[in-house]
Amino acid sequence: MSKATPHPIGEKSVSAFQRACKLMPGGVNSPARAFGAVGGTPLFIDRAEGPYLHDIDGRRYLDYIGSWGPMILGHANGEVIDAVVHAASRGTSFGAPTEAESLLAEQIIEAVPSVEKVRLVNSGTEATMSAIRVARGATGRNKIIKFSGNYHGHVDSLLVAAGSAAATLGAPDSPGVTPGAVGDTIVLSYNNVSEVEAAFAEYPGQIAAVILEPVVGNMGCVPATMEFLNCLRKQTTADGAILIFDEVMTGFRLAYGGAQERFGITPDMTTLGKIVGGGMPLGAYGGRADIMNQVLPAGKVFQAGTLSGNPVAVAAGSTTLRILKENPPYEYLEQQGDRLAAGLDKAANDAGIPHTVGHVGSMITLFFNPDPVHCWDDADRCDREAYGKYFWGLIGEGVYMPCSQFESLFFSRTHTEAMIDETIAAAEKVLREMA
Repeated sequence: MSKATPHPIGEKSVSAFQRACKLMPGGVNSPARAFGAVGGTPLFIDRAEGPYLHDIDGRRYLDYIGSWGPMILGHANGEVIDAVVHAASRGTSFGAPTEAESLLAEQIIEAVPSVEKVRLVNSGTEATMSAIRVARGATGRNKIIKFSGNYHGHVDSLLVAAGSAAATLGAPDSPGVTPGAVGDTIVLSYNNVSEVEAAFAEYPGQIAAVILEPVVGNMGCVPATMEFLNCLRKQTTADGAILIFDEVMTGFRLAYGGAQERFGITPDMTTLGKIVGGGMPLGAYGGRADIMNQVLPAGKVFQAGTLSGNPVAVAAGSTTLRILKENPPYEYLEQQGDRLAAGLDKAANDAGIPHTVGHVGSMITLFFNPDPVHCWDDADRCDREAYGKYFWGLIGEGVYMPCSQFESLFFSRTHTEAMIDETIAAAEKVLREMA
């Protein structure tokens, strides 16, 4: 690994970013890629294989993003690539049903405890948007509960700033989102049982759904407590509201059946993305048959998509799920996750850096915050500047961590124990230099 230097970005990436900024807003097609949270110029990637990314300047990095979660098998897995090539050679889109769609649906239904019927879409955002609409249509209610720090894609009704009271109706969190779009969205603190109980007491029979990430990945890795999950299951059941698990990140990552299998809590609906598409643009939402039968053409709730169930994306997702079932990596990922989390914790301790570690399986965050992180208010107290130094220091050591304090890292089954130890050693060096 090379010596760490401030913002060690090659000339080709700098030039590529300058070009991109003339063509796209901020030079990117998704905000996190602009490195706004850590400063500097983003790396432009040329190719990837296994646990490695290669930038256009010829530098190689151990990748702890994995395309923000999908690449659980590592980059460019041979079986997945073969399936994609075979599918593409037969046609990239038909706009008509295929048996491959039914196969992927069967795999999802078999794996995910809450899913009796499923609809394939094109992204996690589309999945959550559709699930909210279906929940409202199925219940005849309007209000939705979400939790501060939980990201469910760029859906208008879910782009809401946190309220301070127990059941505060949200205000828009982005220009272009009207007050009316979020007027029925109630924002509560994550892992706060009393706020949930107060919201259901204040709005009895009015709440269509509660949506949450059972392990949050977008304020760093923050798991729900069992008390919190049990409260949600109890309150929604008693009130007739629909409990939605957003498992776009956690689905097929924390267990083959996702976080709901891991924690033993079955929601009414589930949204999926990332791994379910094997790295291709594909999402899904599903749940109880009586709820899903509300969707057109079985029911009256409208949802459609020209490229939904795209044969190339379905081939990548179906092959990925088959490999995960036939050769489960979860015990190995747990072992290496424990190893990496403990190593980062020790490295920060030895350097005297105030911190805490969020960790569930192969999702980990080193928070630059001495206190435990259970909700957004806790996460918001992190030292963002320190994280930026940590990020750039590791880039200089050939390790590509998430470019924000508030994104979980992910790793794959292709990350060896030696690579995990190499990463810990790099973190030790960087954190020592920061102290």
